[in-house]
Amino acid sequence: MNRISQSIAEILSVRQTQVDATIQLLDEGATVPFIARYRKEATGGLDDAQLRTLFERLGYLRELEARRATILSSIEEQEKLTPELKRDILEADTKTRLEDLYLPYKPKRRTKAQIAREAGLEPLALSLLGEPSLSPEQAAAEFIDADKDIGETKAALDGARQILMERFAEDASLIGRLREYMRDNGQLSAAVVSGKEQEGAKFSDYFEYSEAISKIPSHRALALFRGRNEGVLSLTLSVAENPGGGQPCEGMISKANSISQQSRAADDWLLETVRWAWRVKISLRLELELLSALRERAEEEAIRVFASNLHDLLLAAPAGPHITIGLDPGLRTGVKVAVVDSTGKVLGTDTIYPHVPQRKWDHSMARLAALAQRHRAELVAIGNGTASRETDKLAAELMQRHPELKLQKLMVSEAGASVYSASALASQELPGMDVSLRGAVSIARRLQDPLAELVKIDPKSIGVGQYQHDVNQGRLLRSLEAVVEDCVNAVGVDVNTASAPLLAQVSGLSNTLAQNIVSFRDEHGAFDSRKMLSSRVRRHRLIPLTEPYVRTTYTAPV
Repeated sequence: MNRISQSIAEILSVRQTQVDATIQLLDEGATVPFIARYRKEATGGLDDAQLRTLFERLGYLRELEARRATILSSIEEQEKLTPELKRDILEADTKTRLEDLYLPYKPKRRTKAQIAREAGLEPLALSLLGEPSLSPEQAAAEFIDADKDIGETKAALDGARQILMERFAEDASLIGRLREYMRDNGQLSAAVVSGKEQEGAKFSDYFEYSEAISKIPSHRALALFRGRNEGVLSLTLSVAENPGGGQPCEGMISKANSISQQSRAADDWLLETVRWAWRVKISLRLELELLSALRERAEEEAIRVFASNLHDLLLAAPAGPHITIGLDPGLRTGVKVAVVDSTGKVLGTDTIYPHVPQRKWDHSMARLAALAQRHRAELVAIGNGTASRETDKLAAELMQRHPELKLQKLMVSEAGASVYSASALASQELPGMDVSLRGAVSIARRLQDPLAELVKIDPKSIGVGQYQHDVNQGRLLRSLEAVVEDCVNAVGVDVNTASAPLLAQVSGLSNTLAQNIVSFRDEHGAFDSRKMLSSRVRRHRLIPLTEPYVRTTYTAPV
C-alpha cells in the first residue's frame, strides 16, 4: 500500500497522508462526490478531478502490484530469481516493463530456440557471439549429430541463430530502448487495400497517409483504426534509415551485443542474425505494442472528451417548472407533439404533418396554437434531429402569428430520446402512450430539467462523440457513469419529485432502494423530512453518504 500511495502522491503532487486517507474512505464505500464535498478535512482538500485521478490510478496500481506478485512467485518457483532480477521487478513502474522482465521466464510453447538448446547448440551460439573471429562453418561442424536431427552445419547454424534471436528479443533493457526509439521516431503509414477504393471512399484522406506516431491526434488515430477494422486500410509502422545507411534499430541491437563489421569470420553471420531478430521477432511485436498504445492513448483522450460533453449536457441550465410543448421533428412520419405541465406530467399529445410530403402547414399551425392555448403553454422545446430547422421555422411562425400566447422556443438535444421511448422505464412512466410520442415527452422534460430526464437514458446512448462506438465500451461506460454520478450529487435531488433512475445516482443509494423510495412515496405521499425518509424506507436508516444530497420540498395539506 505504501508503494501505491507514494506513487499516487507524486502524480498528484500532494502528501502521502492525503492519499492514504482517501484510499481508506474509498475502501469503506465512500464515493468520489461524497469525499470531495464532505470529507475535505480528511483528504486535505483534494478536489473532484484529483479524486477521480486517484481513483483511476489506484485501480491500475493495484493491478500492477498483483501482477508483480504473480511474476515474482512464478520466477521463484523456477528457482531463477536472482537478487538483480528481483530488484528490477520491484522497481518496474509500468505493466509493460514488468512483462519485458518476465518474458524470458514466462511459460511458453516449445520454441525453435528451445529445441535448439535441447539439441545442445547453445554453446555454439554463445561462442560465435563471444568470439566473432571463429569460422561459423568450422565451429558448427563439431555439433553435427544425426541422432539430434543436426545432419549438417547449416542445421547447426540455424539452431544457433534461433537461440541468439530469442536472446536479443528477451533482453528487457534492449527492448525498452527499442520501444522508446520507435515511439519517438516511428512513422505510421496507411494505404488503401487493393480493390477497396470505392467501398472505402470515406477513408480517402488516409489512402496515402504517413505521420509520426507520437503526433497523431486521437480522432485521427481512431479513424485509422476504424478504416483498418473495416478492411479498407492497412497500417504499417516503420523508422527511417540512418543518413549513412542502415536500419537504426538493427544498429541498436548490434551495439547492445558488441556486434559489428570488422571483417572477422563470424561478423556477417552475426549481422544477419541481428537482421532476422529485428524483422522476424522484435519489430512486429513492437509494432503491435505501439499501435495498441496509440489506440489506448486515443481512447483515453476520446473518452475524456465524451465525458466533458456529457457533463455539459447534463448540467445545461434547466428552464424550470414551466408548461412546455415538446416537438420531436420528422418529415414523412410527422412532427410528434407532447405538452407537459410544470412537473413533467403529460397534458396532451398530437401528431402534425407540416413538412413534405403532406405539407399541412396551416393546419399544423392551428393544432399547435390550440394546444398551447388550451394548456397555457409557456415554452416550446424542439428536438435537434431530422427536420429540426423546418420545425423551428414552424414554431417561429406560430409565435409571430399568435403573440398573445407569449411562447418562447428553444432547441434541445434529442440524443437518446428514441432509446428512452422504447425502454421499460418509458412504458412504466407513460403506459398506453404510443412509442413515437414518448420522444416528444422526453424532449419537453429535458428542457425543464436536463439532468433529471437524461439520467433515465444509458449514457452511451446520449451520443456524446463521433467515435464513441470505437473505444473500449467498458471504460467508456465507467467514465460516463462517473460523470452522471458527479453531476447528480453536485446538484442534489428532491426526494419528493425525483424519478427512481435519478435517485439511484445519489451517493449511497442502490437501484432497489431508489425504487422502494418511489414506491413508498406513491403509496403514502410526500416525505416531510429526511428523518421520515430514513425511518420509513424499508425501515433502514438512510446511509450517511446519502443524506447530504437529499432534500425535501414538502407542503402540508390544508
